[in-house]
Amino acid sequence: MIVMDTSVVIAVLTNESHKQQLLKLTDSAILIAPLSLHWEIGNAFSAMLKRNRITHEQAQFALDSYEHIPIRFVEISLSHALEISARQKIYAYDAYMLACALKYRAPLHTLDQGLEHTARQLDINVLEVHA
Repeated sequence: MIVMDTSVVIAVLTNESHKQQLLKLTDSAILIAPLSLHWEIGNAFSAMLKRNRITHEQAQFALDSYEHIPIRFVEISLSHALEISARQKIYAYDAYMLACALKYRAPLHTLDQGLEHTARQLDINVLEVHA
């Protein structure tokens, strides 16, 4: 199992240069994420639309592609995530990913250096990406 962070999903959906490496790291793995991933994906695309980085059609195409990624959405403890958030001084959305990785004893797949740093502080394995 691998916990998929929003940063990786967005990089794949927007065809960033390291997309193939990201996909290779997850080949044949069971992908999991907290339910918050949906809202983070929506927020990321709405921000891109607001900044005129993509068109509505491009965002819709990416969301359609997102629907085909075989991610298993799992429950996490909101209380545990809030504890992580308070202790690490991070936003809840990052804490949700960390709580997921801890609960399922799964490595985190992220491109977010701050989240990676915090994950390592919590002894969470982080997949190495060389972008």
